[in-house]
Amino acid sequence: MSEPVVRRTQVDRRAKTRNALLVAAARGLATYGYANLVLEQVARDAGYTRGALYHLFANKEELALAVVEWVGSTWDAEVRQPALDEADPLDALITMTRGHARYCRQHEGARVILTLRVELTGQDHPVGRAMAGTYDVLEAGCADLVTAARSDGSIPAGPPARLMARAFLAILESVGIEVADSPPYDVELLERAVRGVLGVPPA
Repeated sequence: MSEPVVRRTQVDRRAKTRNALLVAAARGLATYGYANLVLEQVARDAGYTRGALYHLFANKEELALAVVEWVGSTWDAEVRQPALDEADPLDALITMTRGHARYCRQHEGARVILTLRVELTGQDHPVGRAMAGTYDVLEAGCADLVTAARSDGSIPAGPPARLMARAFLAILESVGIEVADSPPYDVELLERAVRGVLGVPPA
């Protein structure tokens, strides 16, 4: 009877260690970028030894890829999925905006993707390719929402939907981070910026 309990404890301990390392790595990547990230410092910041880090991640690239996946999955669960529950496409975009403002306020990973995108743009790098693939899917989904909102008249005609989606996401990334330390105005200011890009009146 004791063996499953021991195994569960080991699994829980491993998950706790991994999460702490991801949080520390996300903070380090957002602050120093990929090139200047020092794995020994990540382990120290997480409260673990370098050996514990290398037990879970073979190298910096593997750790950074895990951070990108972790940020993407948490953002999807906390921001994108609740937005897609909205029946109205404009409401979905606004819900995504509000959710992203709260995400930036609360989550260690909020700055990571923007930092890495700036650093790795134009480079043939595995981490850059992983981010580009995720971003491409997100951009296409936002473009579909823009197209649907134009069809029902809630967003006026304008630039191509894909370009609108790119501008929308750029606003989320940049403005969301800039105002994240100023609640409750962060939600208001980010929504104002997004409504301006989409061409819709203030709430």
